[in-house]
Amino acid sequence: MAKTWVFVEETEEGPATVGLELLTKARGFGGELAAVFLGNGSEENLAALGAHGASKVFHMTPSDALPTAAAAAALADLAGSHSPDLILFGLTYTGRDVAGRLSARIGKTILSNATDIAMEGGMVTVTNEILGGMTLVDAIFENDPPYLVIARPKSFPAEPSGGGAPEIETVSLPDVGHAGSAIVTASHTEHLEGPKLEDAAIVVAAGRGIGTEEGFAVIEELASKLGAATAATRAIVDAGWVAYSKQVGQTGKTVKPDVYIAAGVSGAMQHLVGMKDSKVIIAINKDEEAPIFGVSDLGVVGDLHKVLPKLIEALGNR
Repeated sequence: MAKTWVFVEETEEGPATVGLELLTKARGFGGELAAVFLGNGSEENLAALGAHGASKVFHMTPSDALPTAAAAAALADLAGSHSPDLILFGLTYTGRDVAGRLSARIGKTILSNATDIAMEGGMVTVTNEILGGMTLVDAIFENDPPYLVIARPKSFPAEPSGGGAPEIETVSLPDVGHAGSAIVTASHTEHLEGPKLEDAAIVVAAGRGIGTEEGFAVIEELASKLGAATAATRAIVDAGWVAYSKQVGQTGKTVKPDVYIAAGVSGAMQHLVGMKDSKVIIAINKDEEAPIFGVSDLGVVGDLHKVLPKLIEALGNR
């Protein structure tokens, strides 16, 4: 019987969404399913893990030190005692850090950037994308478990199963010496206007075609009219025009909204990998040869500074 663990970190909104996505996916493997939860763990947050399929939660409460080194050490000890077959992590800063440290501690390979995971007859197959998402590759583990996998957000839906309250086992974080000596002295929470980018039903994204930092204002105005989140390509983030938190793509966030409006976005592979699975993609670009038109459902060849004001005006007249 398969034994799957999912590493889930706590955020201000509750258990990280990618963790709940992985619990939902892992339910389909059958067998035992547990969550390894790193956070303070309110009753509501722990109950959410049970609602998404975890029958047991290994709960690690962090101190004021950076917790990843200690969490990896504790997880290595747990894995040695309980022998899970598969441990899943989300593609987040914390998830990648813990997974990498765990891999080094127990000498196991990681398959990362997964967009799908299958388990059959004890064999785990991991699917990921290469060449900017143009080609899918399947890889299997040939060593002994536990198998370590890091999956991309939005690869699976997060769907509660109606499960009951999980069994909670408190796990102490060990002293890992110098590796765990960094202390968090302050933290900053970004205050967002409008919906959160990862969860928005509509996203309006800007590329270098906006021309200047001030050009992003028309993107924000359109997003406000649509109740949408704003996003950006790496080019304008690197230029300092837009905050990194808005970056979509291979080195940014992955989104799957109902509608993705790409304005002045050329469509480089690095950007496409973060948004190509949106349900409807609308591209606005004055270059009719722009690669973004190859993945768009609706394309407008034109200057975004002429097209978007007309769209905003039409929305205002509705």
